[in-house]
Amino acid sequence: MDAFLEEVVTKQNRTVQNVSYIFANVVMVLFGAMALLDFATVGTVLAQVGFTLDFFLVLLRMLIFAAAAFGMFIYRDRVKTEYEYTFTNGQMDFAQVFNNKKRKNLGTMNIKNVEACGLVASGSFNRYINMQGIKRTNWFLNREANLLYFYFQKDSQKRIIIIEPSEEMTNLIKKHLPQGVWQNN
Repeated sequence: MDAFLEEVVTKQNRTVQNVSYIFANVVMVLFGAMALLDFATVGTVLAQVGFTLDFFLVLLRMLIFAAAAFGMFIYRDRVKTEYEYTFTNGQMDFAQVFNNKKRKNLGTMNIKNVEACGLVASGSFNRYINMQGIKRTNWFLNREANLLYFYFQKDSQKRIIIIEPSEEMTNLIKKHLPQGVWQNN
């Protein structure tokens, strides 16, 4: 029988996310409108004054507004970020989901390769996070949640991943960890 559990972690208070997303859309439309207005002005300025400093300033302003509108279009979905954790028979898959549309796979980890695991609130976390040359990866959204860390080495690089699983997933992870890896203090 397979041990399988999939979870999606969302921000507990989404008000700031929703307001930021609406603000990003409004700013994107405003920048696009300003770029269109400057695009209409470029021809007039070129006909009146030719290739002078005024023409290049209007052209530069138009390009800046167009680039800002395009940047907002590309990155506005990142305001609404979720993390997805999938546990399958001792294998953890991590993904980041943007606005329920775009999915970015973050990686896969075999639980048997973990050298230490425990709650971030425990003293053992401080011991590992303060190690020299450690690379920290945060895959959580709510700081007040019961965060869990995994310490392991990959390609001679010390790494620590911090996630916010449910109690059910934490218990499933504990069952598949090698003996002595779970850190209580």
